[in-house]
Amino acid sequence: MSTKTLKYDTTNARSLLREVSERSSQNLSACYQCRRCAAGCPVGEETGVTPDRLIRMVLLGDREEALNNLLVWQCVACYTCGTRCPNNIQTARITETLKQMSKEAHLDPLKPRVADFHSSFMKAAEHVGRFNEIEGMGIYETKTAIKELKKGDLQAVIDEMMGQAKLGIKMMKKKRMHFKVDKVKNVAEVKALYRKAKQGKGA
Repeated sequence: MSTKTLKYDTTNARSLLREVSERSSQNLSACYQCRRCAAGCPVGEETGVTPDRLIRMVLLGDREEALNNLLVWQCVACYTCGTRCPNNIQTARITETLKQMSKEAHLDPLKPRVADFHSSFMKAAEHVGRFNEIEGMGIYETKTAIKELKKGDLQAVIDEMMGQAKLGIKMMKKKRMHFKVDKVKNVAEVKALYRKAKQGKGA
């Protein structure tokens, strides 16, 4: 667990809090650090940052720490934190916001493969309005393979393909992988939301 001392930035605290609160639609000021979220976070031990601490970073205006921590990239959006929070603060929405802010700031992701999966998911979901496993994983694996090939590591590409093929077979056996492309009724509306997000700050 991270014990690094957080710094209060008197100049930027208010603007960072306002930006994250508006973009995530979460009232971070309502957090009184009861840590019920921390007790239920399944990745807190691994990331060294729990939801309460992440919120504290934003409240103190510590932009650098808020945008550069593993919880932003490894949050699994299980919403356990939100169900435990007495003030209904959904930290998963905050981590998603900080992830987008990190990308906009062109910071190197602490987990590049998570960043690749995130962008692949968003791209695949934009096409038909919902995530299609075949398209999403195709985009993701292509990105991964190109990066490995640039490093000259053909074996890593082969290992990745073999591993994903085994996973795919397991998912098919459990009927968790679908080949049929299901579209939402109004794809144009979804695309308009994506355009709006890209024009503002998001996606």
